[in-house]
Amino acid sequence: MKKLIIIISIIITIVACKSGDKKAQLDKLKGERDKITEQITALQLEISKEKGDTNDQKIPVVGITEVKTQEFNHFIEVQGKIDGEDNVAVAPRMAGTITKVFVREGDVVKVGQTLAQMDDAVLRQSLDELLTQLSFATTMYNKQKNLWDKKIGSEVQYLSAKNNKEALEKKMKTLNEQIDMTRITAPINGSIEEVLVKVGQLAAPGVLPAFRLVNFNIVKVTADVAEAYSPRVKKGDKVYVRFPDFNSEIESNITFTSKYINPTNRTFTIESRLSPCKMEFRANMIAVVKINDYKSANACVLPVSVIQKDTKGEYVYVQETNGKDMVAKKRVVKSGQNYNGLAEVIEGLKAGDKVIVTGYQNLEDGQIIKL
Repeated sequence: MKKLIIIISIIITIVACKSGDKKAQLDKLKGERDKITEQITALQLEISKEKGDTNDQKIPVVGITEVKTQEFNHFIEVQGKIDGEDNVAVAPRMAGTITKVFVREGDVVKVGQTLAQMDDAVLRQSLDELLTQLSFATTMYNKQKNLWDKKIGSEVQYLSAKNNKEALEKKMKTLNEQIDMTRITAPINGSIEEVLVKVGQLAAPGVLPAFRLVNFNIVKVTADVAEAYSPRVKKGDKVYVRFPDFNSEIESNITFTSKYINPTNRTFTIESRLSPCKMEFRANMIAVVKINDYKSANACVLPVSVIQKDTKGEYVYVQETNGKDMVAKKRVVKSGQNYNGLAEVIEGLKAGDKVIVTGYQNLEDGQIIKL
């Protein structure tokens, strides 16, 4: 039994020695392989350098743009509407029944022209009665005056006749004014856009307008601007007004800015008068108003997408030279206003800097690049 155990131990020792030799041999071969690999890599790099294309496959390809100062404008875009300088809802001045309508939609009228007539029969009957009374009072006054001039009669009789005559004349004037109020007249020159009354209809002031009268000799566009922009929007600012219906745009200026903030939607109103043009405007037509609220004559401008951010702030990559190599250098910048995909860089760049605008996403500071 002891002999068997000794024999087995000897066999295990021999096998272990052989396995150890193989492992050592394997480790030796791996070491030689690593050295050969390093030599191959070094030779490849030397060959690449001699050919001038060092590690081309690992060097990122980028695109650059040279920074140049240019004019930068920022615009606020709001929706507005077209209106005439005079757009009037004409209402009756007193209550009554419409007896005649003298105009139709599209008619051009002048100031003072009668648009409709209301029933004035009762007033005219009162006028006839008053004319009779005034005629009698005038006759009595003339007789009393003649007597008084001859020192006949009393002064009280003369003054009483005079007072009656003057009182009736004032009533006559008032009644004529009331009769005139039964006429609905045009307060401005313009065209009739709406006729809102019919013969036989009862009209009254403050209920519904009778006519819509518009004068488009002077056209304006009005828009509501958010309260936040109130410090930046002023009278005289340049605006561009675009008309989607006409596919056209015209340049103008703000002619009015309201000093009142609407408490409901926190906006204020602006107006811009438009120069005469061939477009046939209509009231309440949609217009897109672009307000030039910021302008810089010499600005460094970049696409917004090029400016990246990290925990320290905004930055871009610029192309610099390090010996014979071109490298990407991280440059901290500060942007200002941005509009339509472009941003003004107010700090960190100057004219002539070469900013990387494509292939910048995975760059590192100091990394070798090629164009």
